Amino acid sequence: MIKLALAAVAAVTFSGAAAFAETPMPFTLDWKFEGPAAPYFVALDKGYYAAEGLTVEISEGAGSLDAIPKVATGAFPVGFADINSLMKFLDQNPGAPVTAVMMVYDKPPFAMIGRKSLGIENPGDISGKVLGAPPPDGAWAQFPIFAAENGIDMSTVTVDPVGFPVREPMLAEGKVAAVTGFSFTSSINTKRLGVPAEDLSVILMADHGVALYGNAIIVNTDFAKANPEAVTGFIRAVAKGWKDTIADPSAAVDALITRNPAADKDLEVERLGLAIKDNVLTDWVKANGMGGVDAERFAKALEQTKSVYTFTNEPNGALYFDGSYLPTDGSLALQ
Repeated sequence: MIKLALAAVAAVTFSGAAAFAETPMPFTLDWKFEGPAAPYFVALDKGYYAAEGLTVEISEGAGSLDAIPKVATGAFPVGFADINSLMKFLDQNPGAPVTAVMMVYDKPPFAMIGRKSLGIENPGDISGKVLGAPPPDGAWAQFPIFAAENGIDMSTVTVDPVGFPVREPMLAEGKVAAVTGFSFTSSINTKRLGVPAEDLSVILMADHGVALYGNAIIVNTDFAKANPEAVTGFIRAVAKGWKDTIADPSAAVDALITRNPAADKDLEVERLGLAIKDNVLTDWVKANGMGGVDAERFAKALEQTKSVYTFTNEPNGALYFDGSYLPTDGSLALQ
C-alpha cells in the first residue's frame, strides 16, 4: 500500500512547494518530547529556522521506525529516524522518495539495558533469560547484529514483545531481566521508577562490535530536489541548535519543558547529557563536524546489516545517505 501511495501523495504535497523564503517544513521526531529533542526547540526559539526562511512545526514520534513512512509518503517533508531501519524500508519499498541527509547520532544509542541484580552485566548474560523488546524499537531491530558479534545464541533467549509503555515498568518489576532500547531513554526511565543506578547495566551495542550509525535527519527526496536550499538551511539550523545545547544543556531543556511541562527537568538534563556524551559529540564529530558519515565505517555498517538481513535488492549506500545538502560554511562544527 505504501508503494502505491508514494508517488501520488508526494506529487500532491510538493508540486506547489512555496518559494524558499516561505517554505513550510513540519518535522516529525522519532520519539516523545524528551531531553534529546531539546536542540530542535532551541533552534525554533532562537529563530534559526526562521532565519533560513523556514516555518517549522515539531511533532512527536512513536519509535525509530515511525518517521520513515511519514516522510516517504509526503506527510512530512523532514523527519528524524534510524538510518538502519531506513535501509530496510528502502529495500522493501524500492524507489520510495526518502533518504538521510544529516547524521545526528554518530554513535547509536542502541542498547541492552539490564539489572545487575537479575544477572545482567555483560552481553552474554542474557542467555537463558527474558528480554523485553518492543517490535518497533530501533535497538531491537539491530539486536541480531549485536547477538552475532557477541556469540549470543538467540534460541536460548526468551523474547517478550513488550509495548513501549510497559517496557521499563517490566524491567523495574523484574518481569524481564533486560530490555532493548535507547540507552538514554530506558536507563533514565527505569531509574525514575525506583531502580538504583548502581543496579543498572547499560550495554551500548556500539561498544560491543556494532559499527552501525544511529538516527539521522531524513527528507522526502521529491521535496529536497524542489527545495535544496531549504534542506540545507534546515540542517544548518539544527546544527546551531545542537551547538547551543551542548554549550548549555540546562537552558536547552527549559525550551523542551515549555512543550512538555510534565517532564522532570533534572532527569531530562541527565538524559540529554548522556545523548551528547555518548551519541552526538564523538571524537569523530569533534574532528570532522556534525552531519557527515565516514565512508569506510558506513561500508562496514552495511556489511553488518547484510549479515543478518537478506536484501531483496542490491544494497546501495548512496540511496541511504546523501551528504550533498550539508552546508559547507563551517556551521557543522560543534566546538
